[in-house]
Amino acid sequence: MVGVWALLRTRRWIAFTLLVVIAIAAFGLLSRWQWQRAEEERTARVAWATQTAAERAGLAPSIADPQEWTPVRVAGEYDATSTLLVRQRPLDGRNGFWVVTALDTEDGRVWVVRGWIPVTGSATGVVAAPEAPGGPLIVDARVRLAESGDTPEPTDLPAGQVSSLVPARMGADVTSLYLEATASEPADPAVTRLPAPVIDETQNISYALQWLVFAAIALTGWWYFLRREAREDRTLMDNRDQVT
Repeated sequence: MVGVWALLRTRRWIAFTLLVVIAIAAFGLLSRWQWQRAEEERTARVAWATQTAAERAGLAPSIADPQEWTPVRVAGEYDATSTLLVRQRPLDGRNGFWVVTALDTEDGRVWVVRGWIPVTGSATGVVAAPEAPGGPLIVDARVRLAESGDTPEPTDLPAGQVSSLVPARMGADVTSLYLEATASEPADPAVTRLPAPVIDETQNISYALQWLVFAAIALTGWWYFLRREAREDRTLMDNRDQVT
């Protein structure tokens, strides 16, 4: 141990030890962050399970108390002239658009994500949006909380396209939420319905454990190299003593 303490007082090992301490602290913080993300995912998964198990209700209760993923059934009529495409919404590894149309209901106008279409042209080209079903219809949907409107909408987007779904900015009576359609009567075959979210915290837990493993490896490596160099120094000194 005398050799170990002697090495730890050298400038080289002080610097190396400081580097290892910083690395372990960083790995610990990253692990903690992943644990927090895992807890957030777990909370979201529980909320999803709770909300989707609830009976479908009308739109009014969700307007009064918006809860993400609440299932609703809404009767109304699409405003065919309102349809917009929300850009950069990938699905199954392909870039595409959300197709959103305003639905006029007895509780007010609310934006509905009818589904998804893939990108087929250039990013700067105008894309024809699928026509919405006409006449009265019934929409089964999931409640989604309105996206943030903190970032201004770009002014150079092609006609009929937006970068985010912000009901207050797009014009609607219902601004705290939008709906994600799962089915409708009559059907809307021109779009691909958005799938239910996959919420799983196990990946974040795995990452958290990996960062702890990295911290353990850093500490073990530091101790291994310290002991090895101390033994080598002691062996060298013993050989010198034998020579003299």
